[in-house]
This record gives sequence, structure tokens and C-alpha cells, in this order.
Amino acid sequence: MKSFFRTSLFPWILGLGILLLDQATKHWARIRFSLPDGNPDYFKSIRVVGDWIQLRLVYNKGAAFGMKPQSILPFLSPTLFYALFSCAAMAFLIVYYRKLSEKEYFSRFAVVLILAGALGNLTDRLRFHRVTDLIDVGIPGTYPRWPTFNVADSSVCIGMAILLLMPFFVKKSSPTSPAQNGG
Repeated sequence: MKSFFRTSLFPWILGLGILLLDQATKHWARIRFSLPDGNPDYFKSIRVVGDWIQLRLVYNKGAAFGMKPQSILPFLSPTLFYALFSCAAMAFLIVYYRKLSEKEYFSRFAVVLILAGALGNLTDRLRFHRVTDLIDVGIPGTYPRWPTFNVADSSVCIGMAILLLMPFFVKKSSPTSPAQNGG
């Protein structure tokens, strides 16, 4: 009997959980750290681990780390640009996932993590025309701090790390030759 963690259903359940956690934490941050007009109250934050990890509200209208690749096609609105880019990336990932064998569960897991994160941020872009970020990490007393991020960003980064690093840790089984089979 297959372990539940190696079934094809487990990654999708985890992906749905990540998507729900991402949306719930973003909703909480918008309520907890917003001014009455909806803008972030930059004076409000919650220290989780001193100045190392804090929770605060920041809106990102650009891409990862505040980049603005939509300037390549300035005639498209940023929301439309990111929606098209996200849909194309998700379509590619779904095709890639379907080509993976069931035994490649680490790759399948990584793809689901990336898809969940992409869908979480796409949801924000379609609803609010920006992404809600809330996790602020940095070394106390040093600036600049790491760009503020969210659960979806973490999911994408972890999924990408698994896909990129996995070949260094997982051995491919080599086909056996007739001599090894006694033939």
C-alpha cells in the first residue's frame, strides 16, 4: 500500500491548504494593518522574533522583489500583464506535471507548491490589482531589509528550490543491462 504522502492526491490537498492559508493571512493583514482608507499603516507591526521577523502590511504592484517587468509591454495594464504571464506559467506547469511519472513525487510536489503560490498571488492581482505582502525579515540594525513577502511567495520559492536542487540529491535508477540480469 502506498504511503498517503506519496499518493497523487496529497500534493493537491497540500496545495489547496497553502492557497487557503495564503489568502487567510493576506486578509488578516489587510484588516489588522490598514488605515481606514485601506492604505497600509506603516507604524503598525507585530514583532514575531524581535527585529528579525515582523508582520506588517505592504502592497506590491510589481513583480517579485518589486521588479516591474511590465515595462517591457507598456501598453498592457500591469494587472493584465501579470494575469497573462501567470496563466501562461501555470499552463506550462500543468503540462509539465502531467508528463512527470507518478514515481517523481518530489517534482510533482514542487510543481504543486509553485502552482499554489502563483494562484494565490494571481488572486490578489485580479481582486486588488496588487499583491498583499506581510512577512518582513531582516537583520536588526541593517538596511535594506529583505523584501516583504507572503505565504504564496514562500511556496513558489520552496517549490523552485526543490526542482532546482533535487537532481543533486535524488539518484536516477539506471537501466539494468542483460549481463546484470544473468542473460
